[in-house]
Amino acid sequence: MRLLHTVLAIALAVPIAAVSAPNTPAGAAPSSRQRIEAAYRSSSPITSVVSSVVHHRVPLPTSAGPHPAACDWVSYLRFRSADGPRSSADADRILIAQPGVFEGAGAFGSVARNTIVKAAAQGRHIEFWALDRRSNCLEDHTGLQAGTAQRSFRTAADYYLHGSTINGRTFADFTDNLENVTEYAWLNNVGLKQTLDDQYAVMTAEIPSRQARKQKFLCGGHSLGGFITGYFAEWDFDGDRRTRGDAGYNQCGGYFALDTAVSSDMSVMAGALDLPPDLSSLAQIPRLPSEAGQALDVLLGLADSALPVMALPTMINPETMNLLALTALAADTDPQGVNAVLQTLPHNLNVDSTLRILLSRDYGAAVTGSPDVRRLNATNEAVLGAIMDDNTMPFGILQASVGMFAPGGPVVRKSFPMPDGVAAAFPMSHAIWGDNAKFAPSATGNDVLYRWADYDQITPGLRGKTTPAQEVTSISELARSMSEPPLDFTEWYFPTALTMELSNSSGPNQARHRRYPGAALRAPMLTLQAGGGLGIGRPHGHGALVTLPGYSHLDVLTAAYRQNDGRPEQVSENLARMAVNPTAMR
Repeated sequence: MRLLHTVLAIALAVPIAAVSAPNTPAGAAPSSRQRIEAAYRSSSPITSVVSSVVHHRVPLPTSAGPHPAACDWVSYLRFRSADGPRSSADADRILIAQPGVFEGAGAFGSVARNTIVKAAAQGRHIEFWALDRRSNCLEDHTGLQAGTAQRSFRTAADYYLHGSTINGRTFADFTDNLENVTEYAWLNNVGLKQTLDDQYAVMTAEIPSRQARKQKFLCGGHSLGGFITGYFAEWDFDGDRRTRGDAGYNQCGGYFALDTAVSSDMSVMAGALDLPPDLSSLAQIPRLPSEAGQALDVLLGLADSALPVMALPTMINPETMNLLALTALAADTDPQGVNAVLQTLPHNLNVDSTLRILLSRDYGAAVTGSPDVRRLNATNEAVLGAIMDDNTMPFGILQASVGMFAPGGPVVRKSFPMPDGVAAAFPMSHAIWGDNAKFAPSATGNDVLYRWADYDQITPGLRGKTTPAQEVTSISELARSMSEPPLDFTEWYFPTALTMELSNSSGPNQARHRRYPGAALRAPMLTLQAGGGLGIGRPHGHGALVTLPGYSHLDVLTAAYRQNDGRPEQVSENLARMAVNPTAMR
């Protein structure tokens, strides 16, 4: 079981959701108000799309145990055409998406806007709903929201790192799994069933007619969200075989997969990654060299399943998820500012080891801390690129293709956590390491200032490191998506119970509610496969498959509306085509 959790977390994770803190909808009176919607402004250049955050009060059952009142709400981001209908019931189509591991609703902002604009050009007013997990009610976005409003990284950093007060609130620190097992035990009951129930509750509340839901909704997800959607299609929500109006497949008119598969069959992942379906023989894989093995062991050191929140001791945990958003905020609000991030982040084992893992060029630097990666003299934009780009970030499922260090900033090939040639021969190569060569800055100190060349600024001087065909996402758009939305891109608290139930197809909830295996295969389906992503194809050959050369795992969400060769972005192009005519995807 733990081995399966490990593979899921590595192969399906993303980097790794909400207005006030904890994320209780502003002004909510839980006993009297059941739905709250608030528009929010975006700095996106796409101004023809209206964005809002919607909260529905969906109380947890008493069996979940004691929990904060804020966690009796389910939230999502709603995107719609500015000149389209105000009521979702009048939309031509609604795409509803489940996020991946450690991923919040904000990750879908770019693909949502792009898709809506392209559907509007074909005369259709569609909506895109990006779902947020209930556990994100524990997050405190006060600092990020204030920093976004004031266009100030310092405002947010002072709140989270230096004890400053915003609107009478002071950050209370991050939930600790070990110290708060009892207090947060309710998260052990927020697994697959609750996640599916939450989606069903939102869909039925907004569109009461089952016939209308079947006609309007296209259901899908990114990464782990594809498998959640596969279960949704097969779920019997009332557990009564005699009634099928509540069956998941009767709520969705079609399905879409963003570098994943809409399937409850995890073996499609194993097949794509060239693994045995039961994954048991992974134990037979030869060990890496000792240093690489130790580094990988750190990443695979998932918490025991008894802990309510899934977290690693370094790199993927609540603190680092928030620090990613802070880094993005600096790049969004002051892209050419210098040394705002690395000099500000706290010094502790988690942060120091995370920075070494992400930025070290070799084992010497990773182990000894010399040269000190915090001495990198770089713009805020370049720091975000160094962390997230597929030519720098060492782990494939955390990568976006956002450009390269600009000419003039010397770089060397990375050998940590392993050289590119060794990584390419390793099982699960694309999913773990990505498919592009890895580089790291070779100068520290103030003699060289590293700047960033965006996805559409790849000059001949960068050839040999990357090409325009390998770059599809704008660094500025990624920075905006990771820091601006009120439901965020990087999820702090991912409930362990969700992975537990997804990986146990014979569990009690599945036995009662998973009544229609393969139900998603009865409807139109679109699978969008990143060239440098997980490599999962169409389940059982069903539906339309679009491969995306040059895309990494995150690019299916973040790719720029217009690509650097002038062509339209292909994820949103095909999603819009499906929204206009779902039957074309059979």
